[in-house]
Amino acid sequence: MNLYLAYYDMDEGCVWAWLTNGCIIPIDCTKVEREVTDNLYERSELDYLIYNDPAAYADLILSRNPVRYLKAITQYHTDDTLK
Repeated sequence: MNLYLAYYDMDEGCVWAWLTNGCIIPIDCTKVEREVTDNLYERSELDYLIYNDPAAYADLILSRNPVRYLKAITQYHTDDTLK
């Protein structure tokens, strides 16, 4: 499954992904956030991809393990680290 094009539709709250085989797949971002995120930091990582690189977001959701990606990339900050 090769991704051809993706864009975020703010009105519907989904990323539309076009594949090279002609399929068009809507990805409901709210449902994805509920399923794969545990905290605000992980949600912000997904939001960054949605708004800045919807193709990378679609690729992550369609062909990779988003939970593993979020655990590896998310930086957690506690109140102690902000002092």
